[in-house]
Amino acid sequence: MLMYRKLPLLLLFLLTVSLSTVRAQFTLTGEIRPRVEFRNGFKTISRASDDPAAFIEQRSRLYFVYKQDKMKFNLTLQDVRIWGNVSQIFKEDPALSNVYEAWVVYYFYVAFLVKAGRQALNYDNARFLGNLAWAQQARSHDALLFKYEGKSGLKAHLGGAFNQNVPFEPGKLSGTFYSGVNNYKTMQYLWLHKAFDKTAKLSALIFNDGRQTIKNAGTPDADTTMSYRQTYGVLGSTKLGNIKLDGEFYYQGGQNAAGVDVDAFLGSFSATYKTNLTPLTIGFDYVSGTNQNVDGSVSGKDNSFNPLYGTNHKFYGLMDYFYVGNGFSNVGLIDIFFKTKFKLSKKAALIAHYHHFESEATIPGQDANSLGDEIDLVFNLNLAKGANLKIGYSQMFATDAMGVIKGRTANTNDFNNWAWVMLTIKPTLFTTKKKNQ
Repeated sequence: MLMYRKLPLLLLFLLTVSLSTVRAQFTLTGEIRPRVEFRNGFKTISRASDDPAAFIEQRSRLYFVYKQDKMKFNLTLQDVRIWGNVSQIFKEDPALSNVYEAWVVYYFYVAFLVKAGRQALNYDNARFLGNLAWAQQARSHDALLFKYEGKSGLKAHLGGAFNQNVPFEPGKLSGTFYSGVNNYKTMQYLWLHKAFDKTAKLSALIFNDGRQTIKNAGTPDADTTMSYRQTYGVLGSTKLGNIKLDGEFYYQGGQNAAGVDVDAFLGSFSATYKTNLTPLTIGFDYVSGTNQNVDGSVSGKDNSFNPLYGTNHKFYGLMDYFYVGNGFSNVGLIDIFFKTKFKLSKKAALIAHYHHFESEATIPGQDANSLGDEIDLVFNLNLAKGANLKIGYSQMFATDAMGVIKGRTANTNDFNNWAWVMLTIKPTLFTTKKKNQ
């Protein structure tokens, strides 16, 4: 709460600086995003004895952006809470109030810059590196990033990070052991992108993440061994008349956090045909998994591809059964999908998705790999500038095999659904125009 007590002073300072600085621009944007959810089998199969869950979660943000000559500064404050989570009169608040982004950019020249601080990493279709915008808290990294973006359509980003969980600097006088945090200790990546006119584009990614081996944490015998995993990816798209083709392939090697060798991959392909009424997209995702023994144990290499820092909610069904929270499974995934979007008016549209899911690896005790089918419907309405309303409904038709990988094999419901309503209000509260020198 201390952060918000200092907010008026911070705002006054930024406004004063922005109004008095030559060739500077300051913008203050707000955001209020409440979302009502009804969960009856969201993320996992519901049991017959389970009552549905219902709640309202709200994200509130303030975006401060300051630009001057060769510098750009961004500070994003956010508060994420469940309605009614605290008493009306309280001194302690369990809600998340934090700094989502806090970074500065320095332009060496127009095409080359350095960016440092807490920042969202959102690349290409967000398959592997995404800002997780659907989640109210979203995702950001503490990183250093060098960018080159030339007029020829070539972009090159080189980034890296080194993490420590130290409460305060005086408390850390020796050692760099990193534990107790679900995060990499260090990472480096290179992203290359080339656009070819307006018909085709190609991207390549090399990502290395290092995790501390968790052995004897917090003791003098703590193991400081690092396990490094590498991910190599290539993505491309092109247009052939009314058909747009998208393809991507990722390979993972190195070692996982347990020190086991990794040999995994992900492949995806889709084709979109643009009609006068609606675009029609058909495609598949093939995510490798690890075969299990009869007793459920695993031997040999880790063949399960991990999308790590991507926005998985966007790809594998909106009900988040796979690769989100408790939805990750080492059996891999085959996702055959059909997607379309009906334009109802200038401001309204209906999005419809169908997914058929199968496991890529064998499931112990199961003759078939079919996991089920999911239908997702989203109504989108742009109410006004900076105001949007979304209404969603999803239905999961799960199989017995889905129950096995979810650890729910008895007294489960065949009827699993999820409904939600989200209102986003994001107005520009204040802005100044650049002044001429």
